[in-house]
Amino acid sequence: MKLNLGFSPCPNDTFIFDALIHHKIATEGLEFEVEYHDVETLNQKAFKKELAITKLSYHAFAYAVEDYELLDAGSALGFGVGPLLITKNQELAEKLSAYAGEKLPEEYQNLKTGIPGKFTTANFLLGLAYPDLQNKETLIFSDIESALLNGEIDLGLIIHENRFTYQDKGLHKVLDLGDYWEKTTESPIPLGGIVIRRDLPTDIKEKVNRLIRKSVEYAFANPKSGLAYIRSHAQEMEEEVMYKHIELYVNQYSKDLGDLGKKAIMSMFGKAQELNIVPKSEKNIFLSGND
Repeated sequence: MKLNLGFSPCPNDTFIFDALIHHKIATEGLEFEVEYHDVETLNQKAFKKELAITKLSYHAFAYAVEDYELLDAGSALGFGVGPLLITKNQELAEKLSAYAGEKLPEEYQNLKTGIPGKFTTANFLLGLAYPDLQNKETLIFSDIESALLNGEIDLGLIIHENRFTYQDKGLHKVLDLGDYWEKTTESPIPLGGIVIRRDLPTDIKEKVNRLIRKSVEYAFANPKSGLAYIRSHAQEMEEEVMYKHIELYVNQYSKDLGDLGKKAIMSMFGKAQELNIVPKSEKNIFLSGND
């Protein structure tokens, strides 16, 4: 059986899926046709039900939960892994940081903010900390730093490896939104998960979950095995930065969400529904309704 599988070209995803798609583990009769896209494109494809299995933002999952279930394996959750709100103006960074979770003065409410996608978890977290920032422009995540440096936007919401490089470019942190979430909830931050179509047979869904877990375990046991593959998709990233990125986003929650991971996800869904950021749903979130 062949299934189409979507994930990003970022090091954490290629690290996770290397063993699976390159048959370093037995795939139990399944074949995977891979599509590489940035996270917002993957979100949009999930809304259209175009992929059998896909990475997507937890924010977006709230809009796709009628058609997809969340696998236990493959997620990106953790402490200290959140998106950052940054700016070129150090004075502005210092002033805005004091208003996290509070109403912004009118003079700051129309600041143009570059975001990596409307349905990204990063944008959801931005909405929690700074709900008054509504002048948003969606950009490819890798273009946000350049847009700040060129004066095209006032603030930028960065994810992935950019958190390791923004200071080298003379940019300044306003707020670590992951840290803000952790202090508010005492839970790891749910960033992205792997979901599978609800209409697939139960045994196939369970098999896919098992295979992704095995792929993660293989990657942990053989961390350099996929180096060439990871590098080929890493946009000329230095190896040290690639592995910092992997270390940040791939952890025990990537093998299995566990009780704490599931609690964090339910907290995010509950908070988002309470604030009417996402639609309410009666569907079980987790694979086989195990929530």
